[in-house]
This record gives sequence, C-alpha cells and structure tokens, in this order.
Amino acid sequence: MIRSRSLDGRILLIVEDEYFIADDMRRAFEASGATVIGPVGRVEEALEIVASAPRIDGAVLDINLRHVPVYPVADLLRQRGVPFVFATGYESTVIPERLRDAIHCEKPVEAGRVADMLFGEAVAG
Repeated sequence: MIRSRSLDGRILLIVEDEYFIADDMRRAFEASGATVIGPVGRVEEALEIVASAPRIDGAVLDINLRHVPVYPVADLLRQRGVPFVFATGYESTVIPERLRDAIHCEKPVEAGRVADMLFGEAVAG
C-alpha cells in the first residue's frame, strides 16, 4: 500500500550482505521515489559512507555482515541523528543494551513496513 506521502527526496542507506534481499529493498525504495545509498555489505564500507555522506535520512541495517556485527554503524548513525531499523534474522536479545531501543524487525521484511517504521510512510513491495 502506498500512502499519500511518498519517499520522494529521502536518502536511504541499505547495509545488507544478502544480495537478493538488498536488491529487492533497493528497488522498492527507488520505485517509491527514494535515493538509495548502497546496498553496502561490509561494516567498514558502511562506516565510511556514514562518516562522509552529507545527508542520510534513514538506514536499514542487517545485524550480521559476513560475521561482523553492524553495531558500530548503528552507533555512528545515532550520533548523526539518523533513524535506522535493524532488519535481521536475529532476535532482539542479541542487540547490545545501548541500542535496544532501536527499531527491530525480523527477516523477511517488506520495504513498506521498514519505510513505515522509519518515516510513518509505506511503500509498495
């Protein structure tokens, strides 16, 4: 379902190492008017992007990227005031206490649900 407000003008970062999941999410966000950074599949690359991108409106983070936890990326996004969603197969109990208040949804996730959690707007897909 697409609500009256779209994702036009939003810049979203996707940090996900599963190609098909990342690509599906990217296509759904772009079809709804967003600009997508990534998908990025490595923590180091995601940290570089978050540190250098002039603007990020929201992010979708997989918790485990090739056996490396994404928490430093979440910490940096939080420092910048960027909302994010953990989209993962892990339960919320694996999230460190300092990040437990972050939005968490278990895979499989729909791009519309993620957009709604980040911005209160749903997108198709």
